[in-house]
Amino acid sequence: MNELIPRHQFSWGTELLDTFPVVVIQGARQVGKSTFASQLMRGRQHVTVNFDRADDRENASADPHSFVELAERGTLVIDEVQRAPEVLLAVKASVDRDRRPGRFLLTGSSDLLRLSRTPDSLAGRAVTLELHGFSQGELSGTKEDFARRVRNSEFTAFEEASRWRRADYIEMLARGGFPETQHLEGRLRNAWFDSYLTRILKRDIGDVSRGLSSDRLDAVLRLISANQGGELVQARLADALAMPKSSIASYLSALQAIYLTQSLPPWRANLTKREIGRHKVSVSDSGLAMRLAALRTSALESLSQSPVVGMHLEAFVTSELVKQSGWSTEEFRLFHFRDRNGLEVDIVIEYDDGSVYLIEVKASATYRSEHARGIRALAERLGDRFIGGAVLGFGTQPVFMGDRIWGLPIGAIWQH
Repeated sequence: MNELIPRHQFSWGTELLDTFPVVVIQGARQVGKSTFASQLMRGRQHVTVNFDRADDRENASADPHSFVELAERGTLVIDEVQRAPEVLLAVKASVDRDRRPGRFLLTGSSDLLRLSRTPDSLAGRAVTLELHGFSQGELSGTKEDFARRVRNSEFTAFEEASRWRRADYIEMLARGGFPETQHLEGRLRNAWFDSYLTRILKRDIGDVSRGLSSDRLDAVLRLISANQGGELVQARLADALAMPKSSIASYLSALQAIYLTQSLPPWRANLTKREIGRHKVSVSDSGLAMRLAALRTSALESLSQSPVVGMHLEAFVTSELVKQSGWSTEEFRLFHFRDRNGLEVDIVIEYDDGSVYLIEVKASATYRSEHARGIRALAERLGDRFIGGAVLGFGTQPVFMGDRIWGLPIGAIWQH
């Protein structure tokens, strides 16, 4: 039996339960929501039901107001609440009578606020904790916080060299963050990804929309993986799939609602009148993205100049920073930047006070001056808001590249 890996959001989840009457844990299937919920319930009086089970759904439908009182003075845990979201009206009524903290812990594999069948938002009653696959820090036992570290200028040229090499990073991409894939290799891992995707698209998509084709969802997802982390142009997707452009938005929304994709919005800082406003979209899990794109680790290791490696690395770094935002001591948001003059920066970290840190991701073991061209140009426009930047690559040691800019190993994201 595999040892449970501690989740970095445990203390935050505990704090939310001690403060609010309803906590909603949302995330993709198989990222560990049920396990995380059971960990949060240790030492607490609770009752757990699972709406994947027909009898629990039927009992909730027959008498929802009595059903939501099952835990009495404890916590009622409802797993996969999106299977019967109508119970949320009874939850709302119960909370309005008794706003005691920790009354309900709900888990869902779909974003409840995106489901047309969700009868109430529970606004003012519920808070959401988004759970992702394992971060690299969770896998290595390090509570990483890159946003805090760069904010405090903690990197120096004398840091210990990273032990990670190109092959290590590519294997990391292929393994992804799902708990089940951490101990699978080769064809077994591929079989898990294939089965996972088939079941999600043929069964779970019905929780989001009953009018979408699973085959078309699969096709849209594969096209996204082929342009992993790239700007999304809906008209191009529609042309490639011979679909009306008006239909593409529904498929994209459904994939995001079940957490198969993630979106990086454009940064609009009024620094130029020629900013471009397209989102970058990627498959949320790096391993699933590689499987969808039919990429093998051996092929990527030999493609030293291929932009494909850089695309997958950039999406991976974005995903790791999204995960870290769940426990970072800094409040920040993530964007990308590009204007029509060709100036672009892969990732923009904007802190709550308006200060900005800029990141470029390169599939290179050397850090060249031109790699930081976009960072320097945007930093000049930002003035005092610019606190630093980094070029992340396959190099093994930090390299000073000029005013507040460093070349860093990709592993610096999680290695302290």
